[in-house]
Amino acid sequence: MQVPWAMAMLKRLPVNLRGVILITPWVLYLAVCDVVLSLLLAVKIFAPDLVYSASSRIAYSVWKWIQFIFEDCNGARITISGDRLPTRESAVVVSNHVTWADFYLIQSLALRSRMLGQCRWFAKIQLRWVPFLGWGLWAMGMPMVTRNWMRDRRELQRVFGGIVRRRWPMWLISFSEATRFTPKKYTESAVWCKQNNRPQPLHLLYPRTKGFVTTVQQLRTAPHVKAVYDFTIAYQHKNRFHVAPNMWETLKLPGLSDSQGYRFHVHVQRFPLEELPYKDEELAKWLEHRWVEKGQWLDALKTEWASS
Repeated sequence: MQVPWAMAMLKRLPVNLRGVILITPWVLYLAVCDVVLSLLLAVKIFAPDLVYSASSRIAYSVWKWIQFIFEDCNGARITISGDRLPTRESAVVVSNHVTWADFYLIQSLALRSRMLGQCRWFAKIQLRWVPFLGWGLWAMGMPMVTRNWMRDRRELQRVFGGIVRRRWPMWLISFSEATRFTPKKYTESAVWCKQNNRPQPLHLLYPRTKGFVTTVQQLRTAPHVKAVYDFTIAYQHKNRFHVAPNMWETLKLPGLSDSQGYRFHVHVQRFPLEELPYKDEELAKWLEHRWVEKGQWLDALKTEWASS
């Protein structure tokens, strides 16, 4: 709950100082949580279910706090369209990747679906060796990958084992483009698509399909994993489409949607797993087709926003 006098006082401060005041307690709390999660890593061998449950509770508190800063303190207004998601449903989640703020938009949906603490993101394997932070992610069951399929197979099977055999509730989230969108990367993607006779989606990079195919094929056997969620993320800053605040701006700027002029939107589509193709090649084509349609949707939204 916001305290009106405190919010009014914060608005009068220089924005960088304001950001420091807002984020310092969260950073200190995050450090404590990382230590606790690192200690839980040793317990995971003997009590994996207990560690998963405890780490999910800790994750919820960390992510809920940073979400509060973004939406409540800094006035980010997130709009949502498309399908309404069930509560407490485990799913494979795919999304386009524009900027740091993508995490807030996805977490907003997870919060509404009562799955915020059960979000697990694909992360770079190098983080595993970062003291406390990386150990904490490892304890939580985050997939730590190299983007090399042969190297990642064992790691993914470890993560899938927890979901399939132990039936852990989870949103397993990946940015299928594997990197953030930039105009330079979009040009490189277009060149690659032309050389390889692939369709280039509008406003998106061509998706990488191997991780998605592997994830879906493995999690089909988990009876509690019901669907694939496809999130299409869009931003606008005044009249500039696909422009979002950077990480520090999301933490320091007041009135992100009103006085700063940012728009934050996510379009949701839910696809039951049983309706997806069963062959690897057809699953890869399915994801490719999704990205083409996402690009068309983004282009229509760009036109709509330009005229509003």
